[in-house]
Amino acid sequence: MSTLRSRRSPLPVIAAALLLPLAACSSGGDEASGDGGRLRVVMAFPPAQAMSPYGDDAVTLSRLAVVEGLTTLDENGAPQPALATSWKRDNATTWTFTLRDAVFQDGAKVDADAVVRSLTAAGKASPLPRVLSDTRLTATARGAGTVRIVTEDPDPLLPQRLANPSLTVLSAGAYKGGKVNPAGHATGPFTLTDVKGAVAATLERTADYWGDEAKAPGVDVTFVADGTARANALRTNAVDVAEYVPIAQASLLGDGFVHEFPSARTNGLSLNTEHGVFADPAMRAAAREAVDSKALVDGVYEGRADTSQGLLGPGVPWAAEERTAPTDRAKAAGRGEVARTKQIVLATYTNRPELPEVATIVQQQLTERGFTVKQVVRDYAQLEADALAGKYDAFIQARNTLLDTADPVSYLASDFTCDGSFNISQLCDPRVDAAIAKAASLAGTEERHRAEMTAEAAVLGADALVPLVHERFVQGYDGDRVEGVALDPMERTLITADTHVG
Repeated sequence: MSTLRSRRSPLPVIAAALLLPLAACSSGGDEASGDGGRLRVVMAFPPAQAMSPYGDDAVTLSRLAVVEGLTTLDENGAPQPALATSWKRDNATTWTFTLRDAVFQDGAKVDADAVVRSLTAAGKASPLPRVLSDTRLTATARGAGTVRIVTEDPDPLLPQRLANPSLTVLSAGAYKGGKVNPAGHATGPFTLTDVKGAVAATLERTADYWGDEAKAPGVDVTFVADGTARANALRTNAVDVAEYVPIAQASLLGDGFVHEFPSARTNGLSLNTEHGVFADPAMRAAAREAVDSKALVDGVYEGRADTSQGLLGPGVPWAAEERTAPTDRAKAAGRGEVARTKQIVLATYTNRPELPEVATIVQQQLTERGFTVKQVVRDYAQLEADALAGKYDAFIQARNTLLDTADPVSYLASDFTCDGSFNISQLCDPRVDAAIAKAASLAGTEERHRAEMTAEAAVLGADALVPLVHERFVQGYDGDRVEGVALDPMERTLITADTHVG
């Protein structure tokens, strides 16, 4: 297929195409040289919703240090102060947050009214942000510096939830014309000043940031889905930081440019449980039996990934100790029965360059089991709506299981419950819903973890998703020249106030 050929092809044409947008978004002169001045960053995922904080663009804004919420998370996923300096739980459903003295990038003051406005807008957004898929909250001002938040049900994870980039706090100027525009209206150490569609973005150092001033005067960002082009831009010093270096390029770049670390990301095969061939549990079981995870680790990831263990992999270290066997699995259909089914459509996206290659191997494995498989491979932005609408029989995606609240219950709720906002498998199973609801209700860490693994077993028992591999992240930058790049297993941070060219 053309996507795979381009990944292995000669690079001059690709590199030239990449350099044009990079040059266009740079400020020019010495500051654009990467020598102690502006940072040049190439990212994998172009804006899909015009930088709206209510979709995946929120993560991009967070990774670029543009937006902030009431809280942030430390390396262990525990909540830490951000725009709120402290908080307390008044009762099972009510919390009080005390705000810090800060201003927005447009000069407006961060106050309780601004927090209430932002949280209310997120709760009314359509589609609803994934982090709110398993809860509802109401925020009210209690004076200028205090906010009371009441949740519909007891929510022991509320401080972690409020660190989610989709619950960022913006000034009143962001909410105009029925849209939400974070450019110039957030609180992070960098201010988004310009977005050139899906091609590039420009950030400037925030002048009145409440924390430590950014060390770099600005960031010039280019969005390039082609992973080989991202790696080549780093190799030729066209950029300082390259997000998500393809596995195939890691050995070519060398150890000084490759920074590998464990992740909470699971790459899985979502099966459409509502329509088509995989509405039959026996066919889903046959697909699960057809998949060989080790072949993917060895053949695609060159050993830089872990074989599938469940929904939660090595990036969630407690999961292995609490894991239980999948429950109520259907008996797999035989090869002859499978061969009589209609053609299935298997989709994935190009933004993560390994996924098309994974799709090709999975297609071969399914074909050997008797399935007739057609592939659809496009940019993620062109696939997401159809995937969520259940228009594909199978969908290969890379999913961070801790992204929403640093606790997998939000991932489980959004991806596998009847009302889940990111339910690509279209799963609606009362047993699964009940197991996830129980996990969400528990405050004790050990009890919660055990319940979450019971819920994992129920999802795996339904064969709604077949885990393929657990990724390890590879970020690219010259470790002798670039400092302060965040290597975050939860993927919320990349560029920080400390990131600079030394």
